[in-house]
Amino acid sequence: MPTPSLAALPIRRLTLRDLTACADLSEDRGWPREEHKWGFLLTAGKGFGIDDPEGGLVAACVVTEYGAWGRPDLGAIGMVLVAERHARRGVGRRLMRHVVSTMGTTPLTLHATPYGRPLYEELGFKVTGRAEMLMGRFTPGGPASGVVTRAATAEDLPAILRLDEEVFGSDRTPFITRLPAFADQLRVAEEDGRLIGYTAAWPNMDTHVVGPLIARDTETAKALVASLAARTDRPLRTDIDVRHEELLAWAKERGLASVAFNAVMTYGITDLPGDWTRRFAPLTVAAG
Repeated sequence: MPTPSLAALPIRRLTLRDLTACADLSEDRGWPREEHKWGFLLTAGKGFGIDDPEGGLVAACVVTEYGAWGRPDLGAIGMVLVAERHARRGVGRRLMRHVVSTMGTTPLTLHATPYGRPLYEELGFKVTGRAEMLMGRFTPGGPASGVVTRAATAEDLPAILRLDEEVFGSDRTPFITRLPAFADQLRVAEEDGRLIGYTAAWPNMDTHVVGPLIARDTETAKALVASLAARTDRPLRTDIDVRHEELLAWAKERGLASVAFNAVMTYGITDLPGDWTRRFAPLTVAAG
């Protein structure tokens, strides 16, 4: 039997049954397997993929939708991967065009590596910002913070959801309610009984990823990061909006080093909704 051409292979929805194949695809491209993250994204979002007749996946990506059920007002695209043996043959372009078409008039966003950015620009995505990835072992120090932080409880969830929607600019309830099971730590900052920030640390290979990081101001963001760091022996990793220069400088002073920069891109909107001044880091760049 002749092998079908790549253009003839159907694009289908991925499920949790495809978790191992997605992790294999990550590994094929030199990425960590990130099975914990893949599982979260395939559950909270919609996966799209192309099966390889010889086994595994030719390509995959995930779209996470935010807003009212069935009427999303924002979609985040992430984990766009093409197997090395099929690279540079138009597969990624075809998959992305399918996703953009499927999402209709819903505005889209993604974090692009320098390698992927030309394709996204070709498809009509525009650069609207930049995020800097930091990683390293956090070293405590500096003056004591006056911000009160503590572990989140089930009773905090309604307040976390209200704050998150206000800052993010869209309802992320199905996404945020999965955090307690996904993350190793979920912490809040409060003042006079009122929630002024929250963050999580979730396991990814040998690191703890800090995100989401939403806070009233930079001092609150620092206190939340420090509170997470004090309760893990793993290196930290996070992606901080480059406009938060003070937080970036502080994190580098505390031992985190710059690893990479990603372009924040949008399609169908000129800028992301919400309040960037209180949105310091995403849960993961794969989900906006």
